[in-house]
Amino acid sequence: MKNYQDIKWSRLAFVFGFLLISSCATLVRMPEGGKTLNPEQAEKAWGRVLKEFVNEKGEVSFKKLSQKRGDLDDYVTYIAKVGPKTKPAQFSNPSTLLAHYLNSYNALSMYNILDSEIPESLSGLKKVKFFYFKKFVIDGVEMSLYAYENAIIRKVGEERVHFALNCMSKGCPRLPRVPFTGKNLDKELAEQARFFFSEERNVRVDEKEKKVYLSEILDFFPKDFLAKAPNLIAYANRHRPKAKALLETFEVDFISYDWNVNNAERKADEH
Repeated sequence: MKNYQDIKWSRLAFVFGFLLISSCATLVRMPEGGKTLNPEQAEKAWGRVLKEFVNEKGEVSFKKLSQKRGDLDDYVTYIAKVGPKTKPAQFSNPSTLLAHYLNSYNALSMYNILDSEIPESLSGLKKVKFFYFKKFVIDGVEMSLYAYENAIIRKVGEERVHFALNCMSKGCPRLPRVPFTGKNLDKELAEQARFFFSEERNVRVDEKEKKVYLSEILDFFPKDFLAKAPNLIAYANRHRPKAKALLETFEVDFISYDWNVNNAERKADEH
């Protein structure tokens, strides 16, 4: 009986704490002076952000971006006003729609880092606030990044989005320096997946232990990947050369996710 009561009160405390934190949810302020863009202008603005402030490793120069944020602010304004709900005809093509989802999620994550005063890490309570309790206006609706990813983007049923979505932490897939496009999206997602599974930080093999270590991203969303393959190693092999295929008889373990912010300037300062 005592154990049952302990569990009961523990659950009640968790629910109460969750509700208390939820009441502190905040709507992130819209950019001041953000311009109204058409789709072509919006893609070009986001493209300039990626080209100017993201390096070849996918690291972001957040301090420089904070000093020259006009294009990002304009694109975030576009995300707030434009989407499949407000402009359905503009997103009738599924690839165009998904490319918009990917670009807008990444841009909002970048904007969120600036709004969070460029933290060193998103671990602990900062993670909860960053993903759950900070909301943005997206296509005219207030929504958190967590809700955007799980209630909207993942519902599309394309598991390769997990190699394209970027929350600006070091554990994320590499952030490309060009926007995703509806015209070439399948090719772009294939390239992202191949690169992801080619990086040692995401895939390691221990022959002695007979283990394959995979990025924890595959442990965050196993159902998405297992819908396309019988096991996670088989899924990884879909995106690796045959000569580098992983043994499916090996045990799977996961590489801990790195929640440190992927800040190119901080890395340079440390040296």
